[in-house]
Amino acid sequence: MNKGPLITLAHGNGGRFMRELIEDVFARHFGTQQLDPGLDAAPIALDPEMVAVVSTDGFIVEPLQFPGGDIGALAVHGTCNDLAVSGAVPRFLTLGAMIEEGLPLATLETIVASIAAAARENDVAIVAGDTKVVPRGHGGGLYLTTTGVGERMPGCSLGLGTIRAGDEVLVSGPIGDHAVTVLLEREEFDLSGGLASDCASLLPFCQPLANMAGVRFMRDATRGGLATVAHEILRGTGLGIELRESDIPVRDEVQGVCEILGYDPWYLACEGRVVAVVDPAIAAEVEALWRTLPGGEQAARIGSVNGSAHGVVLRTELGGERMLEELEDDPLPRIC
Repeated sequence: MNKGPLITLAHGNGGRFMRELIEDVFARHFGTQQLDPGLDAAPIALDPEMVAVVSTDGFIVEPLQFPGGDIGALAVHGTCNDLAVSGAVPRFLTLGAMIEEGLPLATLETIVASIAAAARENDVAIVAGDTKVVPRGHGGGLYLTTTGVGERMPGCSLGLGTIRAGDEVLVSGPIGDHAVTVLLEREEFDLSGGLASDCASLLPFCQPLANMAGVRFMRDATRGGLATVAHEILRGTGLGIELRESDIPVRDEVQGVCEILGYDPWYLACEGRVVAVVDPAIAAEVEALWRTLPGGEQAARIGSVNGSAHGVVLRTELGGERMLEELEDDPLPRIC
């Protein structure tokens, strides 16, 4: 099958092919007003009344494209979401692309277009970037690194240090969708279904909470999933976490794959879910708010911070208790 033009090492040698790749693919999709290929450094203007917040992340997902998203949307949403759960509004992004020789140019262009679309959705400008090409066999097709700069209100007090015993834990939607979607796309399990990654912007979920009295902490449940966020709270506060299995939303397709392959959904990556810890007095309000948002219809209160517990405890549907230990082995590498 003719895949059309392929990326060659010449696309990374600093010469004509590299210039044309940057101008004809990246700059064309991102817009030259934000990304000027003629500059080595981009000036950015931040509101002096706000607090600047910075986040950097790398993305090595396999395959590059999957139901519900691709590595490009994942990179933009992932970094913007890290800013969003910190109470910040994303303003600027930089992008580093490590491209493997032999990647179809059409695939790269599709992913770059997806990056541009995700940036527009988050209302964030891509202001600087870099491309490198590695020899065939020395990469996974395409690796991306993004750095995001956002602005946060000076009075925002989100953080582990604000969490108190008795606070409630909420999640904005079903867990494990992203990990299982990528797994099914990667492997040949002969399983069918309409499952898609939850890769999406979390700004609509986070911005209303960023300065709401009683909201203590927010985190996006990416690598390591819900259980890893719970352990982060445990380590940062010394307070135990009790989760209620019957209240945690998990799609039937995800639960089915977990039962077949022996995975726990509590440890599986999400790319569009917020875990929040809030004062119990506003938990119902936050749950109701999230349920009005697209993608938040199954938002739920799933547990509480327990000052007497000594770990992360899952109260099972049968009424028993199970300790959720901190993740050690990676069940699904190259998932985000």
